[in-house]
Amino acid sequence: MPAVLALGLEPEFVDPKAMGGFTPEVVRAFIDSQFERIRALGYEVESCLFDLGDTAENVVTEQLRKRNFDCVMIGAGLRNPAYLSLFERLLNVVHALAPGAKICFNSSPGDSAEAVQRWV
Repeated sequence: MPAVLALGLEPEFVDPKAMGGFTPEVVRAFIDSQFERIRALGYEVESCLFDLGDTAENVVTEQLRKRNFDCVMIGAGLRNPAYLSLFERLLNVVHALAPGAKICFNSSPGDSAEAVQRWV
């Protein structure tokens, strides 16, 4: 079963306006439901959520050192221009620690399965 690591910001660190006004709890539940959808399609998916930078690199590094992943999905929230430096740092961590993994991007949690299916 192909393994996917899903990177993203912890919903409580994101401006609620950027999440359509939904609470962090609602956003987290939606993300979890999308991961269940990915699993139902035959993928193993692990969530890796982090803060806005204080520990993000360490969290991602630890996750990538645990096992090999076939694909790393980088969430749309992380690609917000306000987080460009964090996005670049994490992309370089992925490149260094998972050089064989495909990288995909969703545009929202709702199209995560399609993003994974494009590459794995």
